[in-house]
Amino acid sequence: MSAHWAYQIRFRLDEQQPDRARHRPDDPAFRPIAEALARHSATAISTYDAFVNYVTQAERSSVDAFPLYKWTKATIEDPSKKAKHSLSFAVYVNGDEVYDKARADALEADLAPLVAQGLIVSLSKHDTNPDNNPQAPSHLR
Repeated sequence: MSAHWAYQIRFRLDEQQPDRARHRPDDPAFRPIAEALARHSATAISTYDAFVNYVTQAERSSVDAFPLYKWTKATIEDPSKKAKHSLSFAVYVNGDEVYDKARADALEADLAPLVAQGLIVSLSKHDTNPDNNPQAPSHLR
């Protein structure tokens, strides 16, 4: 029996765009991205902001209930990693961080032309298969 993974679309912006995208998502420069996302009831959040939200939620609750807390906290406190993750955006659909392959494929197809136009630097599709995702270093578990 094969596993059925969930997926997430991510895109990266160039170094000139992320602050506007993070703080002014209604900026006309990003209208093509916003329109593509809206067709799928989707929104985008920088992975840096998503990490900050995770750490904040963990600290409000119980960090023991958040297995990636130490790793995520170390990531947001590292200036080079903050810069890297501020350029990357995760696409949520109907508020869900991951979704089925058909939805991910449709999103990817709608966003792909924006790479060719130079609005998006890169576009990728990630799955929830642990073998395809980095694991926290042992000292940050």
